[in-house]
Amino acid sequence: MHQIIETLFEQYQDYQTIDIVLEIVAVVFGFLSVWFSKQNKILVFPTGMISTSIFVYLLFNWGLLGDMMINGYYFLMSVYGWFIWTRKVDATHVTPISRTNRKEKQQSVFIFFATIIFVFIVYYYSDKWNNWTAYVDTVTTAIFFVGMWLMAKRKIENWIYWIIGDVISVPLYLYKGLAFTSFQYLGFTFIAIFGYLAWKKHLNSIR
Repeated sequence: MHQIIETLFEQYQDYQTIDIVLEIVAVVFGFLSVWFSKQNKILVFPTGMISTSIFVYLLFNWGLLGDMMINGYYFLMSVYGWFIWTRKVDATHVTPISRTNRKEKQQSVFIFFATIIFVFIVYYYSDKWNNWTAYVDTVTTAIFFVGMWLMAKRKIENWIYWIIGDVISVPLYLYKGLAFTSFQYLGFTFIAIFGYLAWKKHLNSIR
């Protein structure tokens, strides 16, 4: 047991204390953000913005370019989502939970492949194609980009993308030596599953 713990956290021996504290704070606010999303509460965005802004700083320092771009995108989409979720569609109602239509499905496919191309170009010119994780990063970045866009639009399908991306990210971040972040994505996986079920129940109740 001791050896497992040592293996998981040995990479933190080389980190500054402030970076470790910041990662933990970012993870806590990340959990809060996903939890508020499951509850369909607007606090998903301010808590998410705190988490992602910290991760942008940390990931830039650690040279994890793909992960940094994901979090930078999350921050921008949180601003957009905050606006969408509070925008009134009539005199008394704000944007409701809904399912994607055909056009939005097509847009999701476009965002997915456009993201892959964009990340490929960035990695190519940054000479980041030096590990198999770069290829996985490219795919997870595309998955999360679509998931965040759909969440900002309050579409139930966002949870499907989060679940897939979270499952991939758990072992990926362990391999990268970011144990706290890996545990965060493990927690995210379960919350995303319950989030999907909660939003689906809500949609079924208003039919």
